[in-house]
Amino acid sequence: MIDVSEKGSALIVGVGPGLGVAVARAFAEAGHPVALIGRTGGTLKELAGQLQAEGHVARDYQADAADAEQLGSVLDLAVAELGAPEALVYNAAYGRPDTPTAVSPEGWADSLAVNVIGATVAAGHVIPAFRGGRGTVLFTGGGFALAPSPDYTTLSVGKAALRAYAHALHEEQREAGVHVTTVTIRGFISPGDERFDSAAIAKVYLELHRRPRDQWQAEYVYP
Repeated sequence: MIDVSEKGSALIVGVGPGLGVAVARAFAEAGHPVALIGRTGGTLKELAGQLQAEGHVARDYQADAADAEQLGSVLDLAVAELGAPEALVYNAAYGRPDTPTAVSPEGWADSLAVNVIGATVAAGHVIPAFRGGRGTVLFTGGGFALAPSPDYTTLSVGKAALRAYAHALHEEQREAGVHVTTVTIRGFISPGDERFDSAAIAKVYLELHRRPRDQWQAEYVYP
């Protein structure tokens, strides 16, 4: 285990070349050791290597958010290697075009496994491990939670369910010193877009983590 006497680790689930690594970089630049967790091992190693080359403490961990046992084991390993966390970011999502009357039971199961169940597994493993019993849980939500799309039905339902879970978890955990927030992103992430560039959004995640307790909220709507 590395020396984490200054700041606790940040565990990022659902890391790819977009928002996931941008959030990891934001926390790394703030001095947190970061765990990059995702499905694609080669991509994760490359992204972790980039952060390491910049002088940050970063490690890659391969796990499928739909596999509850695997995800839980990897989160436990990251905590053991990087030290007690201060932050968990659940950025994993499963989304593809589908309509309300054309989704199979298997399609629903696949979507909910990542969009909802994986989030509950991550929170359940990480919250008890928070440094000093206090920390931040940030879920990546979406505008479909507020305005469901008939063209992305399972993703809309998944984001709505994740939003409800985040609100409930916020109420349960706030008195214990854990700040739970869903970041409801009302738009599609687009490189170079002033508002929807990954780096711009990632700054919001770090700012939410740093908020004093009297400014905690269950949901942050972006922009």
